[in-house]
Amino acid sequence: MRRTLDTLYRVSGGLSAFFLMMIGVTILAQIIGRFFGIAFDATEISGFCMAASTFLGLAYTLRAGAHIRVNLLVGRFGPQGRRVVEIWCCTLGALALAYFSVNAWKMTYDSLAFGDTSPGLMAVPFWIPQIGMSLGATIFAVALLDELFQVVRGKIPEFLDAEAQAIGEELGTASIGHPVPR
Repeated sequence: MRRTLDTLYRVSGGLSAFFLMMIGVTILAQIIGRFFGIAFDATEISGFCMAASTFLGLAYTLRAGAHIRVNLLVGRFGPQGRRVVEIWCCTLGALALAYFSVNAWKMTYDSLAFGDTSPGLMAVPFWIPQIGMSLGATIFAVALLDELFQVVRGKIPEFLDAEAQAIGEELGTASIGHPVPR
């Protein structure tokens, strides 16, 4: 199960990078098109790629410990208090993202059912770019649940371990709040 989830997060991060690259490709295509008199609106497609890149990158970024966290408050708690705060944060985040994901998928389905298209020069069916947002939000909800289960089982969440490694500390796999050398 661990390998499957880690693969899911890596694939999601790879898709995020792909859509980030596609922003550059669409803008480059617009610039080249201007030299040959071809009108190509990269603004709309770039915006869709940005949304997909943002949402698909959330789970990977969480696991890498690169989300912005405010440790001023959490750092003042002892080991048990820190564990409670991490459980509360992961639970609240997972519930919020699960709610968002369900509604994002409903919106995607409605866009498909009603044939909604973008208002730009290229009438892109809205369900196509909405899939990236819906899928990314769902994978992020799964990642938050994954972290919640890590904390509940008494292990250090991956985002804390990655954060510690980034600043040169080593945390090991002891319970949260009890760093041990590796």
